[in-house]
Amino acid sequence: MSSNNLPPIEDKAEMVNWIAAGCKPKPDWLIGTEHEKIGFDLASLKPLPYAGETSIYAMLEGLKKFGWQGVVEGGYLIALKRDGASVSLEPGGQFELSGAPLQTIHQTCGEVNQHLREVKEIADKIGAGFLSLGFRPDTKLEDVPVMPKGRYNIMRAYMPKVGTHGLEMMLRTCTVQVNLDFASETDMVKKMRVSLALQPIATALFANSPFTDGRPNGYTSYRSRIWLDTDADRTGMLPFVFEDGFGFERYVDYALDVPMYFVHRGNDYLDASGKNFRDFLDGKLDILPGEKPTIADFEDHLSTIFPEVRLKQFLEMRGADTGPWNQLCALPAFWVGLLYDQAALDAAWDWVKDWSEEERDRLRRDVPKYGFATNFRNGTMQDLAKQALVLSREGLKTRAKLNAYGESETVFLAELDDMAKSGKSNADTLLEQYETNWNGDITKAYAACIY
Repeated sequence: MSSNNLPPIEDKAEMVNWIAAGCKPKPDWLIGTEHEKIGFDLASLKPLPYAGETSIYAMLEGLKKFGWQGVVEGGYLIALKRDGASVSLEPGGQFELSGAPLQTIHQTCGEVNQHLREVKEIADKIGAGFLSLGFRPDTKLEDVPVMPKGRYNIMRAYMPKVGTHGLEMMLRTCTVQVNLDFASETDMVKKMRVSLALQPIATALFANSPFTDGRPNGYTSYRSRIWLDTDADRTGMLPFVFEDGFGFERYVDYALDVPMYFVHRGNDYLDASGKNFRDFLDGKLDILPGEKPTIADFEDHLSTIFPEVRLKQFLEMRGADTGPWNQLCALPAFWVGLLYDQAALDAAWDWVKDWSEEERDRLRRDVPKYGFATNFRNGTMQDLAKQALVLSREGLKTRAKLNAYGESETVFLAELDDMAKSGKSNADTLLEQYETNWNGDITKAYAACIY
């Protein structure tokens, strides 16, 4: 037995079967939404440190009054848990809600609203605020405080060896994601192909990171641009997903070839950065000679892989910047409409199945800079966004999940429809404000973009 009290993995099939165990019948499909936000001191506009009167620790302690239970690592309070949800810290103190798996977007929005009300109550009390931007607008990389979590020290040392923007990703970016289920391997394959192809559309719709170091950076989603040069071994559009024969086993093969970050044993994170998981399977990992991994180690390893869509026992949509309070529910609505209705999913696949690898990759590379103006075939990303929203809306209508007022989940697409129609993302609007109302004063972003 390993020190995490699980039996060692003896065969690759165990990892394949672990992912396959995520298959669920359609009535059991759920929606898990995650979003991050950037904390700052209201008086100084500086990032929240971990400790102190106005700090991340004070936020976590304060939230306990709402029934959250603390999670401690190495003597530090680093997370909270309640009713299947968690509040956790990203490396630079980005404050993340990982929502409980829920049945409808209405429930998701209720959860988001409750969380942000709780956060605002505690933040107001300690003199803090939280920004709804996908990238820190003016804080320099060296001024971002690092959170006391063991795995982050290993990642910080490794990132500069494999890309030029890894530390930026860790310390200055913020995202909103949704986790969605699949019924079978065949269903997973179609959903993963569609969501990878369409992920740049989500990037354009949710583009919200146009500032760096106090001025415009030339991008609508600088967060997305950063991922282009973070670590090629564990990021990107996964072209093999579109090859014949793709399925659970092929993804496991990919994961096994992604270099490791760490092995978690007891209270310690052992530095395995750059090492080979296949060596671990053979008991040949030099930092744990003779020891083989468990499924818990494999789960940890999967969590260190960052493609635009990530497969675990569910699919994670990873292409969007975080956004304003009233748009956080739009991301799960967009993807649920496309992926949870069979007619919408089939129509989306018919639409994208002849897109070439080169076209998908070019969209991924161009959209962070050009947003809705990105060219594609005989049109633009704005055209693609309109078409995707039509499909998503039809899917949500068919789902017919109504709130107490008889409204379907399509209500959450309204702002996305407006952006696609106007061709203006949040980033475009913020840049206009920067040039006009703000008179080039980036500190105005703190008032304009506070939750």
